[in-house]
Amino acid sequence: MSSDGKMVKSFGGVKGSGSRHMNRPAQIAVDTNGFVFVVDIINDRVLLLSPSLSFVREVVSRKQLKWGPLKLWLDDDRRRLYVADNQWEKDKYTSGRVVVIGV
Repeated sequence: MSSDGKMVKSFGGVKGSGSRHMNRPAQIAVDTNGFVFVVDIINDRVLLLSPSLSFVREVVSRKQLKWGPLKLWLDDDRRRLYVADNQWEKDKYTSGRVVVIGV
């Protein structure tokens, strides 16, 4: 967003599961170079976007998680991404763990 509240750039839009779409983006972290990590809850993944918000790659995939990502934290100095992997069952979170990914 610009200082006057106008949208400058965005990523996504129509929900989906392809590389240009997300389904419930929930949390972001930005590294010192401006790259953006985004938790995509419904698609069970974490995406990496460039500083200009173009798709770079899937950093964490459904195959790397036991349940689904909810939150993340980036330790930029150590180049580690900490992802909360949580089980959602009967309208509540019942189990969880932290997955550490080198980035």
